[in-house]
Amino acid sequence: MEQNSLLVKGMSCAHCVKSIQESVGALEGVQSVNVYLQDEKVDVEYNAQKVSLVKVKEVIEEQGYDVTGELESSSSSCGCN
Repeated sequence: MEQNSLLVKGMSCAHCVKSIQESVGALEGVQSVNVYLQDEKVDVEYNAQKVSLVKVKEVIEEQGYDVTGELESSSSSCGCN
């Protein structure tokens, strides 16, 4: 699983939060979406083999918001043999 924090401008209310959560959450491969209105940040955890970060950004921008950057990126894998 990959985890990214995106900086998103244009969010101003609970409707904005719900819009992003529902649209990004509907993408196949997205595990979780957390929207932080005051921080202008969206955290997304996803399976990079099923959905790309580019697609996540496109969906957010299709809702009328501006993705202005990324804060962090990490991937988690088990490593068990």
